[in-house]
Amino acid sequence: MPSQDTIHFVRALSRLIELFSHNSTLAWSLSFYPQPLLNLRRGSTTGSTIDYVIVNVLGFTVYTLSNSALLFSSHVRAQYAARNPVSPEPTVRVNDVVFGAHAIVLSVVTLSMFWGRLWGLEQGGRLGRWRLSKGAAGIMIGVVVGVGWAVVRVLADEDGARKGGWEWIDVVYALGYAKLVITVVKYVPQAWANYKRKSTEGWSILQILLDITGGVLSITQLLIDSSLQGDWSGVTGNPVKLGLGNVSICFDILFIIQHYWLYKGSRKGKGEEDGWAREEDDESRSLLDERIHTDGR
Repeated sequence: MPSQDTIHFVRALSRLIELFSHNSTLAWSLSFYPQPLLNLRRGSTTGSTIDYVIVNVLGFTVYTLSNSALLFSSHVRAQYAARNPVSPEPTVRVNDVVFGAHAIVLSVVTLSMFWGRLWGLEQGGRLGRWRLSKGAAGIMIGVVVGVGWAVVRVLADEDGARKGGWEWIDVVYALGYAKLVITVVKYVPQAWANYKRKSTEGWSILQILLDITGGVLSITQLLIDSSLQGDWSGVTGNPVKLGLGNVSICFDILFIIQHYWLYKGSRKGKGEEDGWAREEDDESRSLLDERIHTDGR
């Protein structure tokens, strides 16, 4: 029988897990607000890439589907338990699903801001255009095809009653890994755009600070949660959550370095954005000169 000190220690860790879980969800949820608010304040989406936003919608859709299946489907949970007999309880919690659904809504709202007619925002340069890059489009198509292939395999194995074949838990894992791939890819266009412009103007650093806070708390919660179960299969059984936290933290650190060190004090970006601005200025000057010349006559 465990001692009273051990019982108190476990209870304290349980409360700490709950605190970390709620705080990480809160930080991540709040991270979706600074960018659209910044867009509205500036009256422009220039400085943020549409690739990041539109891929985010797909990413959190598959993330929410994966977590919902692990949390609410008794069939999937039974298959998870069979794969992880030592730690049969998934580490997914209700707040993970709520966070995912909230992220989808805010990502769609931010995406809609690239449609200038709807919000009346300036789409100043190429970074603000409603156009997905070929790379991002290819990743999205690959995710849909990959998950669809997993579903087909499960249906085929069920029809043939194959033992040891594909199960719905494999589709859940496919959704999770798809989210991991999207998370790795979605930050690259924005980091590259910041590098080309030599500026983070138009890209909210507050969302990054909130995101890295949520990532650190989430990983801590996952590690403590798994250790209390007495087996680290809680981590290996949910590698996506661990991977997402690590990848996000790495890119967050890169964005922080770009904002506070590499491009500190850059009020205007270089490259494409300035090029578009110069074209508009030249056109405005030409019209002004023409009007002055006409008036002079």
